[in-house]
Amino acid sequence: MNKFSIFAISILVFGGFQFAEAQNSNLDMKLEVSDDEKIILFSGFAIAVIAIFMFLARDIILRKKTSYDKENLESKKDKTFEKYHSDWGDDYEDLGQRRNTKEEKEFRDASNNDELPNYYDIIGVSSDSTPEEIKKKFRERAKKTHPDKTKEDSENEMAELNKAYEVLSDKELREKYDRYLNVD
Repeated sequence: MNKFSIFAISILVFGGFQFAEAQNSNLDMKLEVSDDEKIILFSGFAIAVIAIFMFLARDIILRKKTSYDKENLESKKDKTFEKYHSDWGDDYEDLGQRRNTKEEKEFRDASNNDELPNYYDIIGVSSDSTPEEIKKKFRERAKKTHPDKTKEDSENEMAELNKAYEVLSDKELREKYDRYLNVD
């Protein structure tokens, strides 16, 4: 046995003897609490109550201000915006450690519904392409499909191409996308 366990066992045995001795001696004692002890007890209780309150109110205390909070809008007066457009859930996710971003939810939902587009095919690169290759191929495709260049109705294609480049050019988004693209 190590020294700590021997020490702990000896403390428990010694404490047990003390407790047993205290039970046998003077059972007619009255509890007397001095004024200093009352102040210490009250202060400890007050600190505990304040600590519990702050723990429960931490989301309100740490609430991040949104752009809506900073503006002086008419909808703040009758609270209709908050009633129908509450974004408190978004703020809560910012404070928490959940890694459930809007993009991840979008990728997950599209993957579950088999609607996740293959952005690599849209741009025309392989999945192991470098950011430089993706950028080069995106510019080539953008020149070919841009509505001003083609004089055709290719706005949807261009929007799809831009979305693909937005996801694949950002390292974190690309990792999240790849994670859900390979899920069957």
